[in-house]
Amino acid sequence: MARRKIVVAMMMHETNTFSPVPTAIESFGRMGAMSGPAAIAELIGTNTQVGGFIGVAQAAGAEFTLPMAASAHPSGPVQKAAYEEMCDAIVGEIRKGCDAAFLALHGAMVAEHVDDGEGELLRRVRAIAPDLPIAVGLDFHAQMTAAMIDNATVVTGYRTYPHIDMGHTAERAGRTLIRALDGEVAPRMVWGFRPMLTSTLSHTPSRQPMKDIMDRANAAEDSGQVLNASVFGGFPQADIPHLSCSAVIVCDQRTAEGEILLNRLLDMAWERREAFLYTGEALSAQVARAKTLDGGPIILADHGDNTASGGTQDVMSVVEEAMRQGLEDVAAGPIWDPGCVAQMIASGIGATVTLELGGKVDMPQLNLKGRPLRVTGTVKCITDGEFVVTGPMATGTKVRMGRTAVLDTGKMQIVVSEKRSEPFDLGVFTHCGIDPRRKKYVLIKSRQHFRAGFEPIAKHIVMCDGDGVTSSDLKLFDYKNRRQPLYPFEPDLQLGRNDA
Repeated sequence: MARRKIVVAMMMHETNTFSPVPTAIESFGRMGAMSGPAAIAELIGTNTQVGGFIGVAQAAGAEFTLPMAASAHPSGPVQKAAYEEMCDAIVGEIRKGCDAAFLALHGAMVAEHVDDGEGELLRRVRAIAPDLPIAVGLDFHAQMTAAMIDNATVVTGYRTYPHIDMGHTAERAGRTLIRALDGEVAPRMVWGFRPMLTSTLSHTPSRQPMKDIMDRANAAEDSGQVLNASVFGGFPQADIPHLSCSAVIVCDQRTAEGEILLNRLLDMAWERREAFLYTGEALSAQVARAKTLDGGPIILADHGDNTASGGTQDVMSVVEEAMRQGLEDVAAGPIWDPGCVAQMIASGIGATVTLELGGKVDMPQLNLKGRPLRVTGTVKCITDGEFVVTGPMATGTKVRMGRTAVLDTGKMQIVVSEKRSEPFDLGVFTHCGIDPRRKKYVLIKSRQHFRAGFEPIAKHIVMCDGDGVTSSDLKLFDYKNRRQPLYPFEPDLQLGRNDA
């Protein structure tokens, strides 16, 4: 009997429609080669969706191809040409013929001409392969749509945030599809949503109010009550009509039990809708509180400007406040500023330089102007900005920050990079000679992903409400295309039959 052929592909982007950072095709090569044997070599055995899907294909004795392995840091809408190039590669490979497709997607991709990037890709695949079994892995921050469900066979989502189960999520989807190919199960999906936004600082599955909702979904799947069960917190920094909190249940033939579970999960979320919102405080008070804490490291998480939600990574408000309040023994960064990197490299290690650091990018959607911070210090280190992740998130992948340099001001060592990269692994500092475990303060631009690598070493964590397009204050964003009504914008919203 001929071996099954499986098309494995990745097309991942979390689109912040308020971000001024453009998303061209070049943005999608952050994990290395984007197709073929080189991409396979880069991702095989890694804790990524592609790594998980490849493992399932190999375990099933199937042949597989990888026509597209595209993953970009979150940023503004994907350019039309980039979207079409990626879709064409995936659809073109499937058109050649295969027995199944394993697709590593995000679920929150918005292109210049399409507001449901994943649903449109799946629609195109289904148009040329009406009966093809398709397994899809999605990020916890997916914005679920009917097009995704109608054109897929199995959908699973991350159970964690930080996302330390990317590979496992793909394995869950892939194994269910292999069982279907073997005739063991007949997957049928049910899905739903509640018209509510959940803050990315309040909806991590490791803590309430989301914890026991996700725990219930996990228990139903792990016990065999259903084939798969996934809850999606959604991604609030996107001005699109399908913002919501949602869930997907994959059932074996009969869907009645799955429908009951689905509505229990979503009703629990809706009942807790107020608890899913974040309430911040003045940045000056947050930094002042950090100064009163004993021991270290004290993590200062600048969540208003984090790359993994579409931030520019060059807003200097938190760094400036830390300097104003006189914090010492600080490791900070990375700050995205290719010009300052070039200036430090030209000056050389040991040179004293004065930089107009960061603040190069305006954020018109929030009426924020870029504002550089003048800093003087010594060039301490210059690197190529590459290291392999050893922590629990994306383990085994290579981070490529571009050329990177360290500026030592005496009180603060600042990592400056040519490319944006959120610090979820200690390697962002250790690769350039800084040991964050020995610092009093570690100032990083991150919302939750930093917890994968930095929470284990932290004595204290202080969330810092810095400026930027990833702010957790939803009142700062001017939504023109959102669904209506939507909580919390309509705070007195009561669900009708068509809303639940």
